[in-house]
Amino acid sequence: MAEITLVEAARRAALQEMRRDPSIWVLGEDVARGGLFGQYRGFLEEFGESRIVSTPISESVIMGAGLGAALVGTRPIIEMRIFDFVMCAMDELVNQVAKVRYMFGGQAKPAVVIRMPHGIWRNSAAQHSQMLESWFTHIPGLVVVVPSTPADTAGLLVTALRSDDPVLFFDPKNLFPLTGEVPEVIAPIPFGQARHARRGDDLTIVTWSAIVPQVEEAAGMLAARGIAADVLDLRTLWPWDEAAVVASVARTGRLLVVHEAVTTGGFGAEVVARVIERLGTAQVKAVARLGQPRVPVPFAPPLEDALKVDTAKVVAAAEALMRS
Repeated sequence: MAEITLVEAARRAALQEMRRDPSIWVLGEDVARGGLFGQYRGFLEEFGESRIVSTPISESVIMGAGLGAALVGTRPIIEMRIFDFVMCAMDELVNQVAKVRYMFGGQAKPAVVIRMPHGIWRNSAAQHSQMLESWFTHIPGLVVVVPSTPADTAGLLVTALRSDDPVLFFDPKNLFPLTGEVPEVIAPIPFGQARHARRGDDLTIVTWSAIVPQVEEAAGMLAARGIAADVLDLRTLWPWDEAAVVASVARTGRLLVVHEAVTTGGFGAEVVARVIERLGTAQVKAVARLGQPRVPVPFAPPLEDALKVDTAKVVAAAEALMRS
């Protein structure tokens, strides 16, 4: 085990898989320079220009070229640099990448991993801070991955790079400095299996991605106040571990879903709906969602702080749920 940052964990996972499989390559803006966050540092020197390809500033070209390369047998890592830029490639992603296997009766294999660092990053403002992962859970054909720890980032990226399905990999850029233990040989972590971050019997908290550390901190504060929270980090939103969430809520009777994204239309609504459908209102005493208000992320640090979900807000929401 090595204690490394989350961004280094992703770098080592990609390095391991590219050494294992020569069909994996990287394309995107600045990747030959090591990537915006250093996630491809040293890759050009080891793998050369044929496998580390810096592209023009055209996300639609990057996405389309990556899909075309996958259809002839390679396994591209498509680097979007920052999530918000994927909006320039939505036709290629939604109408081509997600649909091509079905449209060709399974003969096409869109084995691409699309890496999209997302979420609030200090002073990045409205066009570089969005969390729109729920958009893509709505689109058949896509896998949606939302890790929160170095170990999970590494293991899930290995799984993604070995998958024949198109995988959207949402890197939590605000957690890139976060450190944790990662094994020297990184084993794949299956999609659709939540991480049980903390066990308790009073309420269930479901969360994912960059907000997980605040939720875990809040759970510790709640425990000191006599409230034992069962915390589930989903790790992937499609597929998602519905069985684990339902089993937890069946035991606790209360559900709080916490995500960094805007509450309106967020994936938290899907989690709540499925739990109620499975358990019924008689078995579920109370539910709540906690996310950002439906406003653009501001540039000014005090306004950004007022907007985003933090530990205190999680504690307050959990305590309010316990009073319900």
